[in-house]
Amino acid sequence: MFRNIFVAAGFAAALMATTPATAAIKCSGGYQMVQGSLLATPYCQDQQVAQVARAHGIRVTDSEIRNNPNTKRNVCRTIGRDNRVYLACLESNPNGRRF
Repeated sequence: MFRNIFVAAGFAAALMATTPATAAIKCSGGYQMVQGSLLATPYCQDQQVAQVARAHGIRVTDSEIRNNPNTKRNVCRTIGRDNRVYLACLESNPNGRRF
């Protein structure tokens, strides 16, 4: 019985290793395409914040916004009233532009 479990686990691991990873996250304007529907996800919202920040001249990467809450808070203080990122910035800067 245990042998069958190990054989099945080994087969599954080999199958996963040979298939290409095509499950990349696709974002569109802060929304992620999930089973044909657009959903607001934190990953895509952070990507949208970074894109809008770069459009405003702020040098920031997507991963900096995702991984550093202080960077996101500072960026949202600057661009938080932009309609494209207003909802994404509510969590990190709930008072709007007031400090």
